[in-house]
Amino acid sequence: MPQESITVYVVDDDESIRRALKRLLRSVGYHALTFASAEEFLDLTPLPGGGCLVLDIHLPKMTGLDLQEKLASSGAKYSVIIITAYDNPQWRERAEKAGVIAYLSKPFCDQALLEAVDRCRRQIGSNLNESAAR
Repeated sequence: MPQESITVYVVDDDESIRRALKRLLRSVGYHALTFASAEEFLDLTPLPGGGCLVLDIHLPKMTGLDLQEKLASSGAKYSVIIITAYDNPQWRERAEKAGVIAYLSKPFCDQALLEAVDRCRRQIGSNLNESAAR
């Protein structure tokens, strides 16, 4: 079970992926919420928010990378994990420049995702400790 509970937001247009990731994350004690599109996430999640965001790149309308940029420019504090079935060097470079925690190509193993979420959890905890020290 995670030491500190965080919310993990999963944005993917594939229902079976959303369902599987939600089940996996909950099985190890994370609170997981799923969204079928970037727009649904923005409509239902207050800004500026924070937490761990598992984000598919290839989404209808707004891409995952566009959502990540929009959130960053709004001041939201999300630690981002990118997942994609359509890996491409330009997307990978763009994601790395944006400071993502991990970039995972589908299919990925459960352990790779859980390790990335744990890095998000640690980063969120570190950010909270820095804010409290100020």
